[in-house]
Amino acid sequence: MIKADVLVIGSGISGLSYAIKVSEHLPDAKIIIVTKSDEDESNTKYAQGGLAVVTDLKNDNFEKHIEDTMRAGDGENKRDIVEMVVREAPARFNEIVEWGAKFDMKNGEFALGREGGHTENRIVHHKDITGFEIERALLETAKNSPNIEILDHHYVIDIITQHHVPGKELNQGDIHCYGAYILDEKSKKIKKITSKITLAATGGAGHVYKNTTNPTIATGDGIAFVARAKGKVTNMQYYQFHPTALYSKIDGMLFLISEAVRGDGAKLRTKKGEKFMHKYDEREELASRDIVARAIDNEMKISGDEYAGLDCRTMDHEKFLEHFPNIYKKCREEGIDPFTQLIPIVPACHYLMGGIEVDRDGQSSIRNLFAVGECTNSGLHGANRLASNSLLEGLVFGHNAAMKTISLLDKNNFNFDDLKAVPEWNEEGMKIMDEMVIISYLRKQLQEMMSDLVGIVRSNKRLTMAMQKHQEIAAAVDEIYHYSILSPQLSELRNLTTVAHLIITESMQMTENKGAFYNKDLA
Repeated sequence: MIKADVLVIGSGISGLSYAIKVSEHLPDAKIIIVTKSDEDESNTKYAQGGLAVVTDLKNDNFEKHIEDTMRAGDGENKRDIVEMVVREAPARFNEIVEWGAKFDMKNGEFALGREGGHTENRIVHHKDITGFEIERALLETAKNSPNIEILDHHYVIDIITQHHVPGKELNQGDIHCYGAYILDEKSKKIKKITSKITLAATGGAGHVYKNTTNPTIATGDGIAFVARAKGKVTNMQYYQFHPTALYSKIDGMLFLISEAVRGDGAKLRTKKGEKFMHKYDEREELASRDIVARAIDNEMKISGDEYAGLDCRTMDHEKFLEHFPNIYKKCREEGIDPFTQLIPIVPACHYLMGGIEVDRDGQSSIRNLFAVGECTNSGLHGANRLASNSLLEGLVFGHNAAMKTISLLDKNNFNFDDLKAVPEWNEEGMKIMDEMVIISYLRKQLQEMMSDLVGIVRSNKRLTMAMQKHQEIAAAVDEIYHYSILSPQLSELRNLTTVAHLIITESMQMTENKGAFYNKDLA
């Protein structure tokens, strides 16, 4: 048995910035960070574009950033949350600079990019690997904190609530979190880690679809384990598809072509080289992601082409190489010269706006369980996220959750009897699965169904079919789960199945199209 004051699930910008803050204020608190892959593997690491923050007060202001965020979110955002995040942004940005994150400079000032949906240049960045640089700096800071322990290849099976405590019933109006059951992939043992405070910072769920820009770890784990514990999960119908992922014939994680490339002047074209964005929005290439992704999807359906094109041929080559070295390198590896050819692109599942419902402190509906980042519905993004607001959300809510955690730990008013009474994980009578092919088959079936029936454009008929197919898959997964010794693959499949159900159910409840959600029968 392992005891901690704070258990952090996930090692991206949200989890690390939160842990560092708690550690700085409470150097005697025991903080454990668990991550299911390598310690630096997170959605944060793959964020190319940057961080949206108002720094150029001559041309920009908080009101403009607030309005851009509200417009992208189709008014479904909570204005007070948007205002809080935008106004706190400069202070949180300065902190990560102090922690060692480096950003591109120009004439002694931060170099600012622009992306779709922004009316001003306000994206601070580190070339085209901003997330990678932030992750590096935060990991280094966390490792220098003696009271933070990072356990990699530790996979959370479920959070512990009072219904795990012998003799206790689950009261849905007052659920308490006491830590988590965690599979140590190296020893193959399931550990019980009890904690006074738990933070879910588990990222998105991109692998519920066939094509995604997310790393393979993005399987909606936090959302699924909170939903199973009867915590509030909302807005799951809002999934953003990034308009421009590099086309590949292989399913899985696609390479992202950052929005910033269009911000710097790249144009969208059909496979034959014809322009089309003027037909959909007066902002053309710089319209918000939902509009651009649907436009590309529609053009591909009309032409029957497998991909569209991104035209960088007339852009300043030197500037392109300076700002987008990794995009250029990846294109050349794939045999594409962006200065002489169109880059083949497709929309791909990118970012989930819904998730675990939290307040402005990142507190979920389950007591002593906080959640921050893409796994949450914080009220910031509404029906569609504005480009480069995600890293910002992680920092602002990570800070707020840390401040609230510090206050709760200072009061030390926890249910110590329940914490002591949590039993070890029991897998008596379970069998080791001898055929992993069943899990990979069911996962593929789920991803195909979600991509074909619950994608960028949905319909009533497709959603009804999706629900029927989902019931078959869920029944098969449930049966395997109840007789098998748990593996990360089985647990991920179980989580993806839960997430898919939430997306389909909330999509069926919609009565109008909003932001990233589009049902052609509601048009």
